[in-house]
Amino acid sequence: MNVNDTTNAAVLEQLRRRPAADRRILFTGATIVTMDPDLGVIDRGDLLVEGDTITAVGRDLAAGDAVVVDATGTVLSPGFVDTHRHAWEAQLRRIMPDVDDLGGYVMSTLAGYATVYRPEDMYTGTRLAALTAIDSGITTMLDFSHNSRTRAHSDAAVEAFRDTGIRGVHASMGPHFGDWDRQWPGDLTRLKDQYFSSDDQLLTLRLATLATDEIAGPALAYGPALARVAKDLGIGVSVDAVFGTSSSEAILRWAKDGILNPDVTLIHATGLTPEAWKAMGQTGTTVALAPTSDAQIGLETAIPAVDEALSVGIRPGLSIDVEVALASDMFTQMRALHAIQRMRAVNAAYGTDQQPHRITAHDVLDFATLQGARTNGLAAVTGSLTPGKKADLLVIQAEELNNMPLNDPIGTVVLGSDARNISAVLVNGEPRKWNGHVLDVDLSALRREVHASREYVLNTPSA
Repeated sequence: MNVNDTTNAAVLEQLRRRPAADRRILFTGATIVTMDPDLGVIDRGDLLVEGDTITAVGRDLAAGDAVVVDATGTVLSPGFVDTHRHAWEAQLRRIMPDVDDLGGYVMSTLAGYATVYRPEDMYTGTRLAALTAIDSGITTMLDFSHNSRTRAHSDAAVEAFRDTGIRGVHASMGPHFGDWDRQWPGDLTRLKDQYFSSDDQLLTLRLATLATDEIAGPALAYGPALARVAKDLGIGVSVDAVFGTSSSEAILRWAKDGILNPDVTLIHATGLTPEAWKAMGQTGTTVALAPTSDAQIGLETAIPAVDEALSVGIRPGLSIDVEVALASDMFTQMRALHAIQRMRAVNAAYGTDQQPHRITAHDVLDFATLQGARTNGLAAVTGSLTPGKKADLLVIQAEELNNMPLNDPIGTVVLGSDARNISAVLVNGEPRKWNGHVLDVDLSALRREVHASREYVLNTPSA
């Protein structure tokens, strides 16, 4: 058994000697978890990447002039898709691990630290979050960038994405508190023209907004005016802080106004009424759950709304949310949701003759990959190892101490693995992690940059 090719510097050198557009990579002998409903799991399978695209998945594929990577003893999986993270906060990681409630987070982070951020701090936080995402197998990340105080702040966040090589979705919103230029949402037109003019690129743009005016006033709340901005630009909408009675009432208004549709993502969706869920299901609205955020911060019921989503035909995506209080990786989100939902299902049936309705490991991996891509408007691009989609994939070592022996590949990905088991990550066909290390990062320089930014933010009085 050879599990060394994705830890072999010589193989990486071969790959990098070839121009990216002409590069062909053949992974052989892997257990391939395609997450494509028609392809399923392929044991001892091969996967061919040509340029930035997966062109074939199967057994005994012809190598031709491809660089052959012996992936025996590994699981190939689609890259994970994060549907909602406030990436600019990354240099404040775990600064409040035992946050009491949403108000505590809002006042300390959004009304405090956020107000002193410079463009360079936006760049540092967003870059750190994106590199960490790649390290832990997240190949696509939506950055709900709600600290765009100036045009330069927005530019810094987009450029950080561009410089890491992640498949990034920049969802732009103005700040909740403090002084800012009030350039949003008008500046979205410039952002689109400057950074997002092509439909065939790694980065995409969305409009970010809030569900109601309770936290930051009406200018940031979703409604017909912001829906019109998004429609005119041809971009999707991500709506945060969707929970409780007021958001439920807003959802019914949006449905009546015709501004709920599959291009709109509602984030959290905790504690909503049955009527609101019915409207979401009928309009094809997408949902981004934040399992650890809902539970740890205590948003409304504190229970991730997976059962409610599934009951109306919505298969949600998963997200990280705020690193100031939460874990950075998708493994944690999958396991938290898997455990919480199954606990609730068994508890609801306990003492009765009913059978618990449990979700499975396959369900949560589907949420973290294919459904996440759909939620981010990228289902045709990524989320499964389907020929024709872009080559966003993970090579997970299945014979390491914490994973051997490989009995169930999906169970191994969801319940057994972590970032240390990911030996390689490809984004758009480009190796971004190899031999267990994120590539092209001067870690010492990054560390100095992160610490300097943190010291500035923590020691500068709030504006």
